[in-house]
Amino acid sequence: MPYIPNLFLIVPVGVLMGLLLALPFGPVNLLGLQRAVERGFLGGMAAGLGIMLGDGLIALGAALGVNAITGAIREYRAAIQIIGGLALLGAGLKLYFTPFVISTDRQMENATLRDHIWEIPQMFFLTITNPSAVLGLIAIFGGVSSFVEVESHLDAFVMVAAIMGGSFLYWFVVSERISRVRHRLDQVRLGKINRAAGLVLMGFGGVLIGEMVLKRLRFWW
Repeated sequence: MPYIPNLFLIVPVGVLMGLLLALPFGPVNLLGLQRAVERGFLGGMAAGLGIMLGDGLIALGAALGVNAITGAIREYRAAIQIIGGLALLGAGLKLYFTPFVISTDRQMENATLRDHIWEIPQMFFLTITNPSAVLGLIAIFGGVSSFVEVESHLDAFVMVAAIMGGSFLYWFVVSERISRVRHRLDQVRLGKINRAAGLVLMGFGGVLIGEMVLKRLRFWW
């Protein structure tokens, strides 16, 4: 298929990629939604910023050299998978056993992004250590690059900026909408949602660790 050498095409394609990547199909994005429910708009945005930065870093590596970054991930896949699995397992355990306390309107009025600042590095770390998310983004990027020309560093940086912009737009809208309706949910139901989300995270983490353990056992046998 011929390339479409159009910088203006890169921007909408990148924004669309960012929106698709932010959808809650994976454990990290699910955790981001939970933060919005529990801590309101700023909590959701802080989590979203961490995910956005993680996706941006992966996208930048993919844009500058898909083969190189894919090779590096495959070489260190075991370490990445174990670290990512442990991180998800820990986040899931904390989510499951920590009592759900929804922030009140007064707390939200007095809160600033600084109060949620530690969500950003936490979600960033969970994003970049999730091998399925990393390989999935690289696969999507490789598919898009088959018909959208990304041949210069400028094109690559524009694409990455557009992806991050799409992700930011998603988290801004979703966090704002959740902040408007979250108080309509009763505490018991929210607690059940919290525990269910914790089980999902623990499940993903357990699968990542279990898969790697089985591979090692087969290797030794």
